[in-house]
Amino acid sequence: MTDLTEALAQLEAAADPAKAPEMAAYHKAPRRYLGVTVPQITALADGWRAGMDVPGRVALADALWQTDIHEARIAAAKLLAQARLRPDEAAWDLICSWVPAFDAWAIADHACDAGQRRLLADPSRVRTVAGWTTSPHMWTRRAALVITLPWAKMNHLSPQDAAIREEVLGWAAGYVTDRDWFIQKAVGWWLRDLSKHDAARVRVFLAEHGGQMKAFAVKEARKHLDG
Repeated sequence: MTDLTEALAQLEAAADPAKAPEMAAYHKAPRRYLGVTVPQITALADGWRAGMDVPGRVALADALWQTDIHEARIAAAKLLAQARLRPDEAAWDLICSWVPAFDAWAIADHACDAGQRRLLADPSRVRTVAGWTTSPHMWTRRAALVITLPWAKMNHLSPQDAAIREEVLGWAAGYVTDRDWFIQKAVGWWLRDLSKHDAARVRVFLAEHGGQMKAFAVKEARKHLDG
């Protein structure tokens, strides 16, 4: 069973000091960067996960996150990015506890990727996500759209899934007047993915709200409609 000391040693062994400053400049969040690629992190996390039970994975993910090292936080998310995870309440609670600390897109997106699986396992958790939409913290508001992306990609919706999709589109409609680039990008991203499965609904959304969106977000939303 891998502990924090061993996990960090493996991340350090994969570090590329030449890449670390480039990553720091790119992600812009003030934390330590090792210069380890995502495929390398994924391979390490897969190895750790294989020898651990669910409580062990959650404990290691928590410890890795608390280091505030870029690659360690991505590894924490990778440890929990699994469709079948039983019991998963502690994993869901841990992912939710990370959301207020989001400060850059890469870590946020990897954490939300793990969270997507927990939402799909228990869609009633969307009620928690709904509360994020009114947060003063931009990254929390953005996370509400990123973590619910699976509902933009569904072809055959149950009544519950259809209701969730419409609820999220309601959140997106409430975001269109937000001028933050990342919020606008998230709206465009959600609509772009939805357009591959329900183009008509995206056209309706853009007819109603496109005039309030930034041009680049509309372009993103229309990528598969105009292509």
